[in-house]
Amino acid sequence: MGISLMASGLRERGKTKRRTAIIRAAHELFGERGYAATTIADIAERAEVAPRTVTGYFPSKEEIALVRFTEAADRLAHAFRNHKPDESALDVLTAWLLSKHDSDDPDGIRALTRRMYKTNPNLRALRAARMEEAVALGAEALAKELGISPGDITARIASAAAAAIAIDILDNTPDDELDDAVATVRVFLQAGLGALTARRRGGEST
Repeated sequence: MGISLMASGLRERGKTKRRTAIIRAAHELFGERGYAATTIADIAERAEVAPRTVTGYFPSKEEIALVRFTEAADRLAHAFRNHKPDESALDVLTAWLLSKHDSDDPDGIRALTRRMYKTNPNLRALRAARMEEAVALGAEALAKELGISPGDITARIASAAAAAIAIDILDNTPDDELDDAVATVRVFLQAGLGALTARRRGGEST
């Protein structure tokens, strides 16, 4: 039994190591050569695995490129679904940003990922779709706080703007400047939400 569990643990660690190697190799190559010019075979060679191993972990280049962002977006959606009653939508967003998502980054992939996005604007555009669930849940949380319909434009605009700002923070803010950046974002979003809410209430009173 103990030997079986040990073997299972070794297999899982081996899978994690190969998966990390594939992501690292792909993000390096996408940054160096460009997304379009990089093939699955190139990624396999850099990661020192077979091409079918790459496709066994990821069905496409796009999935490899966006995997870390997708995982981060999923964590944000989960945070909105499970936030505490006394946590505002802005609390959830700022906590998510401050978590750094990949604080455990022994392979240095975070820097490679940022370079990849700077080199490939088309990949930056694809991320919006990966944020759809989190944006919808954020709008729902905001609407509940404000006592308005989840489909109200105030909640939708605020949530979409917050998502766009969050992506910019992830792309362009060095880790040692993250705290200040998030504090600035929070002030900005609070002011913007206040202005949207005041405008909406003013329209209702006329």
